[in-house]
Amino acid sequence: MNRGTDLDQQKVVQLDRGLFFVSYKSAEDVAAPPRVMVSPAPGHERRIELVLHPDADEAVLWQPNSSLVVRVEAPATLIVQVLPMRHGGSRAAAVRIEPITPGSPPTLTRTAAAYAPTAPSPALTQDVGPGLRILAHVAGIGDVMVGQNAWIAGPSAPSRVEGIMLDWPDMPPGVDIRYAVQFANAPAGNSKMVPLGTFAGTRGRALPITGIVLEMHGANDLQFAAEAVFLSAPTLRAVGRRVVLSGPTGREPLVGLRINVESTQPAEDAVPMAPEPAKVSRKEASSGRVRVFRSRPRQDVPATGSARSSHP
Repeated sequence: MNRGTDLDQQKVVQLDRGLFFVSYKSAEDVAAPPRVMVSPAPGHERRIELVLHPDADEAVLWQPNSSLVVRVEAPATLIVQVLPMRHGGSRAAAVRIEPITPGSPPTLTRTAAAYAPTAPSPALTQDVGPGLRILAHVAGIGDVMVGQNAWIAGPSAPSRVEGIMLDWPDMPPGVDIRYAVQFANAPAGNSKMVPLGTFAGTRGRALPITGIVLEMHGANDLQFAAEAVFLSAPTLRAVGRRVVLSGPTGREPLVGLRINVESTQPAEDAVPMAPEPAKVSRKEASSGRVRVFRSRPRQDVPATGSARSSHP
């Protein structure tokens, strides 16, 4: 995103309370690398403290292999801006944001705070391959897109999911897919079914999804196989042409989702409908892009919950 002039490049990163290491990893133009400026978003100055080198007087990383530390008192927004070193110069840079964790005693009881989002990047691009695609907005991360049968957040790295969009560019003719999301503070039955390519949910409002409904029509040989993780509940799995996923009380936030489309034929006769999930890879930055990544420590979800599936 540009601001002020077409010579700058900017990323907005949502950070939770904690300590973060911001590192300028590389630049396309090694002779005249762009500079990276780090600053709190307007209105978030009191939540963020920038810890600089004793010899630095401003939060600017002038070249690759330079770094600074960000201390966040409460969830806040950080702006990472790239400026070319010379007029018309390169704006392509790779910046990594990694949480610095103090650890905890092995006997410490884990709470909901343990599931605060720590996965990488505000907009993670993956090589999703053919088939169904799922885009989700994850709190503290941004928009993440994966292929079918691949986790968004999930058991190893739970993070609150605030919205989803399904797409299937090579969908077989005659298939119709619709879906809806539910929220804890919304009246029962108010979720609206939407078609493929429509975003359902919110972005940046701290309003996690608490339920998902998937429906498929027009293809008797296909069905959903969906898995979901809700906070403090076990991994749920449901199979069918209409799938409803929610936690034990219907109010638990969704912190992991995986959706697949599979054949309804018996295993011995069926043709596999879902390829193995493609390996995740971040595309190399081209000129005019700034890549901001955040590391993702492994986390586990304790086990309770319910999944429902039905056939129309």
